[in-house]
Amino acid sequence: MELFPYLRDIVVLFGVALAVIAASQTLRIPTVVGFLLTGCVVGPYGAGLIHNPEHVEIFAELGIIFILFEIGLELSFKRLKKLGRVFFTGGTLQAASTIALTTGIACLCGYALRSSLFFGLMLSLSSTAIVLKLYADRRELDTPHGNISLGILLFQDFLIVPFLLIVPLLAGSSSVSPTHVLIRFGGGLAVIGVVVAGSRYIIPRGLRFLASTRIRELFVIGSLFLCLGAALATEQLGFSLALGALLAGILIAESDYYHQVMAETTPFRDVFNSMFFISIGMLLKFDFASKHLGAILLVTAAIMIIKSAALVFSAKLLSFPLRVSFQTALGLCQIGEFSFVLIRSGKMYNVIDEPTYQLAIAASILTMALTPLLIAIAPRIAGVLPSSSERKNHGQRLSGHVIIVGFGLAGRHLAGVLKTAMIPYIVVELNGAAVEKAKKTGEPILYGDATRQIILEQVCMQEAQVVVFVISDSLAVRRGVCLARQMNPNVSIIVRTRMQSDIEELRRCGATEVVSEEFETSIEIFTNVLTKLHIPGNIIKSQTRLLRDNGYSMLRSPAAVNRFSERIAQVLSMGTTDTFLITSDLTAVGKTIADLHVRKHTGATIIAVVRDEKPMTNPAPDLILNAGDLLVLVGNHAQMDAAFLFLEKLKDGAILPQKNHSEEI
Repeated sequence: MELFPYLRDIVVLFGVALAVIAASQTLRIPTVVGFLLTGCVVGPYGAGLIHNPEHVEIFAELGIIFILFEIGLELSFKRLKKLGRVFFTGGTLQAASTIALTTGIACLCGYALRSSLFFGLMLSLSSTAIVLKLYADRRELDTPHGNISLGILLFQDFLIVPFLLIVPLLAGSSSVSPTHVLIRFGGGLAVIGVVVAGSRYIIPRGLRFLASTRIRELFVIGSLFLCLGAALATEQLGFSLALGALLAGILIAESDYYHQVMAETTPFRDVFNSMFFISIGMLLKFDFASKHLGAILLVTAAIMIIKSAALVFSAKLLSFPLRVSFQTALGLCQIGEFSFVLIRSGKMYNVIDEPTYQLAIAASILTMALTPLLIAIAPRIAGVLPSSSERKNHGQRLSGHVIIVGFGLAGRHLAGVLKTAMIPYIVVELNGAAVEKAKKTGEPILYGDATRQIILEQVCMQEAQVVVFVISDSLAVRRGVCLARQMNPNVSIIVRTRMQSDIEELRRCGATEVVSEEFETSIEIFTNVLTKLHIPGNIIKSQTRLLRDNGYSMLRSPAAVNRFSERIAQVLSMGTTDTFLITSDLTAVGKTIADLHVRKHTGATIIAVVRDEKPMTNPAPDLILNAGDLLVLVGNHAQMDAAFLFLEKLKDGAILPQKNHSEEI
């Protein structure tokens, strides 16, 4: 009988989740917003379909765990290492400025100091689950504002522990002291550091063992054990469950098995993800919200303005341009999921009263609901802001050079090739740390925003021969391409993009060539497959050229793909030639062509032998083969496959077929 209420609530939640996802797709609204609104409707303070929110809370906690676990799988320690400055400096500046600004404003509004400070703690936390999920869906985690957000959010996740310990101090509890807070927080960090260091060696080996068993169920259970076990470990140390899940994901991302782990855990994430956001919506009391709607809207606006101001201030102190700072501010100006834990703790210790508690809940839910919209419009608003990142370039005037926008892995490789070929180039980069590091190695690099005309003037855009965009910020790329084309109508503009949907728009903006990572991967696979099938090299080159023409139009058109497949089928039906290298480990070394019996066993014919770069056509059957000889074979594709398989088996002393002198070679 005790199971029935839980089962009933789960059935209601699943049914509601189905309806919400379908409606969200139809109305083109983020499912996060739909889930929050659904929670408001079905909860005990709405329609009352779910009477006891506690039945859902456990699933909501699991939702946070799986969301952060999958986000961790998208990261790695190499990437986190680059966030050091943003994590420590940016996170500290954001938290300190938000707390100070909020506390001061709340005191001016008549609140007691302890309540004002509590509001500051609450506002300093943003939603890791919502923001990182939205950025991941929009493929913006690698952008400058995505990196800043990630570093600050990770820092905030560590703050939840001392904040929860500070709340009793604000209430005047004698059982907790500042020394106790520092000891517990510092000790927990030390233990986590030791566990993470050890797990970097243990987890990959454990996953390798699970994969070697080839038992899918064992791999699934092992993945869930790592996710939930890490969450439990950090919770026992006084940190959040989500932090442990995030760290577990990051550790697994270092292994070769993270793709399979992600595939196995994604269904669990999707199930519990919906429950988390629905449970947040259940906290809202409709009668209170309707009576105090004006106050809720006013508090919501104040929260977002205060947080945005603190975030812009922090990002600017890190030397990021105003455009990036503003995008970061709009992305992180909501109240986070862990703030709800603080709100409950504040009410329990009587730091805030019931009306203030309800006001905080309502305003927090509203900020979370507005987050998808703010992240969507942030690039457009930020794009019209003035920039103060420009720096004058007093170097030599360039002409006929290459401009590289972005100095990540692709930018560095391109710069290396151009340097070797003695082709003049200059780099534009928005990451101050990367610029300083590159300058120490003598790179011609300029700190600046390539969407600003003054920056492109400093790198002599009017005289450039080629400009290459290899940055991840899709909006910045589009603006930069349009500006570059406007400033220099004759320049060749090459753009790398990760999103197929950007190809046509970038071409309309003026891009000469658009390189799609997704399609280039497909073409690389296609080329390797055709090579294995012994398709002649000139055919492969002509077909790959067709695939790249007109912005990969053939790959984006099912009808064109079918025509392309028919062409390949025609090629496969024809005869072909290929070469096979005689290596020293083959039994064929020291044997004659007649000894191999290639035509008899495979149908393919040896028509030439290349030795010391000299071809011998129509070789005699009694020609003795040496290591390093290159056999030229002809036949259809099936015969060529059989010939290669036959010749590759002649290793390690394999016995050759009996010689038949009457056989035609």
